[in-house]
Amino acid sequence: MQDDISGWATWEAFFQGIEEISSPSELHGLLTGIVCVTEAPSREEWQQILDTLNVPELEEDALAMLSEEAEDVAHALSEDELDYLPMLPDDEHLLAERVQALADWCAGVVLGFGLASGHLRRDERDLIEHLQEVAAVEFEPSDDDEDGEMSYQELLEFVRLIPVSLAMGRKKIAVAESSLLKHYLEKLQKRPDQSDSVVEMFTPHRPS
Repeated sequence: MQDDISGWATWEAFFQGIEEISSPSELHGLLTGIVCVTEAPSREEWQQILDTLNVPELEEDALAMLSEEAEDVAHALSEDELDYLPMLPDDEHLLAERVQALADWCAGVVLGFGLASGHLRRDERDLIEHLQEVAAVEFEPSDDDEDGEMSYQELLEFVRLIPVSLAMGRKKIAVAESSLLKHYLEKLQKRPDQSDSVVEMFTPHRPS
């Protein structure tokens, strides 16, 4: 099973039940967007980051998995082979499921990048907009054919390299020096009736 090889089955088992995260793919996108900007977060830092998104406290095994995957993704984004891959279900899943997972992943990358930095270098705005467009994709029953499969594969190949471009040439900063934990501290100090404008700002507009 390719799901077992990619790690999707394990991620789904650990993270599928988090109501605040659309899917394991969105969480992987969030992770990817963050490590485009920062060094890989520690377990404690992951819990603080997720607290910003109102995600309940995770078990130690889940935090360890996030920490290890962040290290692997950071390494993959720095490699010349361009072998980074999103965490997505394999082709034994319905095309509609895979399209939705890819949309979730794109939304996660945008949110993670925004939470970690929000600073766009020249030409990066277009990259973020491409991710936002894919995050808003709606699957139609008429797309469930060979042409739809080819379109999905082309779209995947296009967007999977966007984090490589976002990370390339960027000096990674420590999580403590990024805006991630600043948002966490602000959340602790915030009155209950205040909204989390940072999350809203970097959340792609997606159909309900």
